[in-house]
Amino acid sequence: MSDDAVRINKYISESGLLSRRKADEAVAAGRVMIDGVTAEKGSMVNAGQKVTLDGKPVTPAESKVVYAYNKPLGQVCTSFEADKDSIFRKVTFPEKVSYIGRLDKDSRGLLLLTNDGDLSNAIQKSRNNHEKEYVVRVNKPITADFIKGMQSGVPILDTVTKPCKIKKQGQNTFRIIITQGLNRQIRRMCEYFGYRVVYLNRVRVLNIMLGDLEPGEYRQLSGEEMTELRRRCKITG
Repeated sequence: MSDDAVRINKYISESGLLSRRKADEAVAAGRVMIDGVTAEKGSMVNAGQKVTLDGKPVTPAESKVVYAYNKPLGQVCTSFEADKDSIFRKVTFPEKVSYIGRLDKDSRGLLLLTNDGDLSNAIQKSRNNHEKEYVVRVNKPITADFIKGMQSGVPILDTVTKPCKIKKQGQNTFRIIITQGLNRQIRRMCEYFGYRVVYLNRVRVLNIMLGDLEPGEYRQLSGEEMTELRRRCKITG
């Protein structure tokens, strides 16, 4: 084994295809091969060895990138093959990247995409309490009881949401900062109190702001943004 050998889960993670946890699951399921031999948990990859996932070559990314993308209404966070409205059918990124978390088809706003599996995993872990901020409009006037109930924790999906920050901005509009990523979380929270979301726009993830990006546009994060993002996620190197 050479000095620059890399654990198989890290090797796959650095390709941007899967997080380390998902890579471990793929290895356990027998989906990963190293030079034609089924990989095992903890297998090491040496320079020059060929790694495949589901029969397709895995190549670690040469450099880590993160893009901020303003997802328009109607696009779907899924693979190119899975849906005709996939974001990857609407825009082509310079590198092979995966989205960090999802925005549902009826939502819009900031979506981060990266080829850094470790960073993606760190951002999405609920226990890390990373903030995501949204502007939301509902179908009827907002009351003080609604604000109080939303910020205190709402029973949905067999759990209770973590306390959140919420501020009324208009008769039917509010800003909300959550630290979870439950399926259609904000919509379900509103439904619990008898409200229906008619507009949902994500404007921030951690330190990354949507800013003036137009729908369908993307930009690469600056070095300063990347440094702060990795600091908040406690990722070094």
